[in-house]
Amino acid sequence: MVKHTFSKAEKLCGQTHIDHLYRHGKRFVVWPMRVTFLPTTDTTQVLIWAPKSLFKHAVDRNHLRRLMREAYRLNKDILLSSNQHFNLAFNYIDKQQVAYAVIDKAMKKALKRIAEYKEA
Repeated sequence: MVKHTFSKAEKLCGQTHIDHLYRHGKRFVVWPMRVTFLPTTDTTQVLIWAPKSLFKHAVDRNHLRRLMREAYRLNKDILLSSNQHFNLAFNYIDKQQVAYAVIDKAMKKALKRIAEYKEA
C-alpha cells in the first residue's frame, strides 16, 4: 500500500534541475494543466506551479497549488505502479479557478499517460 504523503524528498527543487526538466522534458496538456515530464534514474520529484500572471492574489495561487498537490498526493500510486521514475512539473494554465473534481480528473489522466510512457 502506498502512503498518501507528499514529503520534501518528493518536491523538485533547485534551479538547475528545473531548467533541465523544462529544456529536455516532454510536454502535453490535460486541461487545466500543462504537464512536463522527464524520466530519471532516482526518485520521482514533482513541481507544482500556478502563475502570478494569471492569478494576482497569492491566496488564489496558493489555493490552486494546494488542490493540485492534494490530487497528486492521492493519485500518485498510479505512477508508482509503473516502476519508473520521473521529474514532473504541473503548470496550471486555465484563466479561471476550477473545482477540485476537475483537477483530480485531469491529474488521474495525466498520471496514467505518464505511467504508460516508454522510452524509445
